[in-house]
Amino acid sequence: MAWVYLVAAGLLEVVWSVALKQSQGFTRVLPAIISLVGMIASVALLSISMRTLPLGTAYVAWTGIGGVGAFLAGILILGEPANAQRIAAAGLILAGLVLMRNASH
Repeated sequence: MAWVYLVAAGLLEVVWSVALKQSQGFTRVLPAIISLVGMIASVALLSISMRTLPLGTAYVAWTGIGGVGAFLAGILILGEPANAQRIAAAGLILAGLVLMRNASH
């Protein structure tokens, strides 16, 4: 169950980071509120997952899911560039997440 909480926390990282971008420096109220609520919920779920997962595993997975998810959201939602180097870098992060997940069993 800890991994379910952790994945949800990572996905909320994507939500709040996209909302943060959309808030235009906290000048737009609704995206700013979504960003703040997403941040709090993400950290709360991370905390719950850390009851059973090691710190290093949980934190690396949380930031990795959020980072790769934000990268994909930037490309798919915000029209940011996707070149071979950026995609390869995201792939390496994903490979690290898989290794970390498998190493924690």
